[in-house]
Amino acid sequence: MTQMPGAQQFTNAASSAHPALGQAMGMVFQIAGSSSKVMIDATRLAVLGQDPDPCTAMAGQVGSQVKMRVGQCWLVASVRAMTLDQASKSIIADIDFLGEGDEEKLTGRIYRFRRGVTRYPTPGTDIFPVSGRDMQQIYAADDRPNVEIGTVYPTNDTRAALYVDSMLGKHFALLGSTGTGKSTSAALILHRICDLSPQGHIVMIDPHGEYGAAFANNGAVFDINNLALPYWLMNFEEHCEVFVTSSGSERTVDCDILAKCLLAARSKNRLAEQIGRLTVDSPIPYLLSDLTSILQNEMGKLDKGTNSLPYMRLKTKIDEIKADPRYSFMFSGMLVADTMQAFIAKIFRLPSDGKPISIIDVSAMPSDITSTVVSVLSRLVFDYAIWARDEPQRPILLVCEEAHRYIPNSTTGAGQAVRKILERIAKEGRKYGVSLGLITQRPSDLAEGVLSQCGTIISMRLNNDRDQAFVKAAMPEGARGFLDSIPALRNREAIICGEGVAVPIRVALDNLEEHRRPASGDPSFTELWRQSGGEDAILDRTITRWRNQGR
Repeated sequence: MTQMPGAQQFTNAASSAHPALGQAMGMVFQIAGSSSKVMIDATRLAVLGQDPDPCTAMAGQVGSQVKMRVGQCWLVASVRAMTLDQASKSIIADIDFLGEGDEEKLTGRIYRFRRGVTRYPTPGTDIFPVSGRDMQQIYAADDRPNVEIGTVYPTNDTRAALYVDSMLGKHFALLGSTGTGKSTSAALILHRICDLSPQGHIVMIDPHGEYGAAFANNGAVFDINNLALPYWLMNFEEHCEVFVTSSGSERTVDCDILAKCLLAARSKNRLAEQIGRLTVDSPIPYLLSDLTSILQNEMGKLDKGTNSLPYMRLKTKIDEIKADPRYSFMFSGMLVADTMQAFIAKIFRLPSDGKPISIIDVSAMPSDITSTVVSVLSRLVFDYAIWARDEPQRPILLVCEEAHRYIPNSTTGAGQAVRKILERIAKEGRKYGVSLGLITQRPSDLAEGVLSQCGTIISMRLNNDRDQAFVKAAMPEGARGFLDSIPALRNREAIICGEGVAVPIRVALDNLEEHRRPASGDPSFTELWRQSGGEDAILDRTITRWRNQGR
């Protein structure tokens, strides 16, 4: 580094620059593909820091942008890391190229900015600060349908736009530690999409009952009281998750018996007569009482030496679920009619009638069946898209809050049906018009490869080193400079990169109106602990709901 050109050589840089641009702040001295190095004059940096334009004042700092002229184009790069060169007293910075734009002849400013670089600069090329007006051109939304969600950092007025078709066409992930404003940001993005497309089709899995309040006016909210999910819509694998309690070799025996009896129960329906090839996965209604009586009959046919325990296990579990009022939203005797068309129309908003989003509140469901419910709903989205290929297309967006619950990186244990279907949607969904939106605070707990299937990644602050490493591995190379600032993000700030934005950006997200926010605010302990009175009535009402297993 001792052979590097000194800071004194920068003083003549202005002579080669456009008069409107002022003095150069440094020059390129090493080029290496996506990552290169520049030398910045420390005294010039101090002068720029006093500029009233916040973008110019930030020039040269980590996370800021610089520009350099190559031919008739301006190249724009983001600063990733900085070190001081002791010999020349200059600052050496690593930069990542973001894209290029044409040069406006009269002013020297950037216009028609696009991602990617066609020509690299040569060592010795002068670098200049990127101004606020340049930022407006760089981040200006083009003609594609887009939604504005916030302000590009560090500007005060440059709006950040998400390209809806590109973001949904290749899936997206919203990541952030607890308390960073993740739920409000998810609500903000979905509200903007709903406002843009009031005839859309969005299904959101809400594990905490937060989003019902946020979408009360422009969405339909379903919970255990009004979901009415017919049990016979489950496929064979989901039936096994609910009804089969054994493990190991016993589980295989139990599953074989269930398959045989389930097929017999489905074939009793009149609809089965019209179907040439009935399978255990066919969504044909059947009676739970038929299933138990078939199990009883099969058990009666056994020889005395044959073990009847598998039949007893299945029958006991089915009877137990039938009798348990907590499961009545799915296993009620009222759900035996062929309501498949009405159910899909209700959940997928076909038609939407100005309420394009379904909020599926699974918070009050028994924990042992939640993953099966999510599996059924996710598979219905995917199966509908497959079998409706020859029809006018109605793309569907499936949003999974707390996604690490349903797509864990473990390939053993309960809940594998939902993991398989969500992984399949991540890999194949876009071919059939199914988009996946994943919201999680623990990206490192997600199944390997799912995050890399997400074309757009919106990352809020992540406090865990392992989570940060996972996100960095999934993000494109040009965004590395932005990723280093993930631990330093403020609440309601995000780094966005991928298909949904023109170039990687750091965004201060908009405020959402009070009535459109999810019910996810943190309680104020000091304020609430000053209140007292009415505890007897609170306990009475709470215990009544507790005992009734309802809300």
